[in-house]
Amino acid sequence: MLQLDHIAVLGETLEEAVTHSELALGQPLQPGGRHEAFGTHNRVLGLDPEIYLEAISRDPGAPPPGRARWFGLDHFAGPARLDKWICRVDDLDAALEVLPMAGCAIDLERGSLRWRMAVPEDGMLPFDGLFPALIEWQCEVPPGKALPPSGCSLRELTVSHPEGAALAELLGPHLEIPNLSIVEGDRPMLRAEFDTAEGAAILQ
Repeated sequence: MLQLDHIAVLGETLEEAVTHSELALGQPLQPGGRHEAFGTHNRVLGLDPEIYLEAISRDPGAPPPGRARWFGLDHFAGPARLDKWICRVDDLDAALEVLPMAGCAIDLERGSLRWRMAVPEDGMLPFDGLFPALIEWQCEVPPGKALPPSGCSLRELTVSHPEGAALAELLGPHLEIPNLSIVEGDRPMLRAEFDTAEGAAILQ
């Protein structure tokens, strides 16, 4: 089954992605790191329940990765926005047998973190990037458990797409995310609603 692991705000720069996230949630993001395999870098924020927010962009200080960057970041342009949702699975190979359009499995590590990620060869996820990225953690304490709580909890995540019904039909049998809605909309869009210490907040 697919369970929500984290959501990602993309930006042309990391500063833009971080600012967009912090203005919406009223919480400072924590240091993240660099992803040498893809030439990107990030910052993060722990959310309830055991998920997290990632702000991510191309890393201008990194050499070209020699492959397409994940999350379609080679082609990302415009204002920072909530743009990706990432689902964890217990067995990535088994998940890809059922959902091969998610990409090819790649082994990754950074510090104490070990994980496998499904990434399409061109970096572009189906459904205009709104198909979930799939991840299999291979460490005992993934970021969703390791990050300190921020006081922000995800109330609902909405995936909106002109072909939302087809996406919902494709993913429905495999999802275990009670606060997720996949709907039809005029344009591809992610919208997250949160409960915070200051009240309700929206990130999109």
